[in-house]
Amino acid sequence: MSEVAIICVDDEPAVLDTLKEQIKNFFGDRYLCEVAESVEEAWEIIEELNEEGIRICLIVSDWLMPRIRGDEFLIDVHRRFPEIIKVMLTGQADAEAVERAYKQAALHRCLRKPWKEDELIEAIQSGMEKLYAARNSLR
Repeated sequence: MSEVAIICVDDEPAVLDTLKEQIKNFFGDRYLCEVAESVEEAWEIIEELNEEGIRICLIVSDWLMPRIRGDEFLIDVHRRFPEIIKVMLTGQADAEAVERAYKQAALHRCLRKPWKEDELIEAIQSGMEKLYAARNSLR
């Protein structure tokens, strides 16, 4: 099992299935890929993985979800775990929400639904490169 995880958050199960399939098809077992249908479920997964010593390197979150918007969730994630790379998916986010996520959550990329698989993979790869470059510069 991988020691590094990617978490995908979306209230639509079909979207989560597609994200997981695309990530697994490209990266294989390099990353553990967890999915959550709500922000609450995502926080449970984050806590579980932290307890198990599995490092969360990237979160892909939808913007339009019940109770809490994706930009708000990613801002909360950034406050607690600033090193996690954040990617937001949206078909409906307004420009202000996207800008807020870039500024307050250090959003790495915003992908518009329906996204293209190569866009998703490139966002993950460039996010991982950014993460590992930052870690190496601290050494």
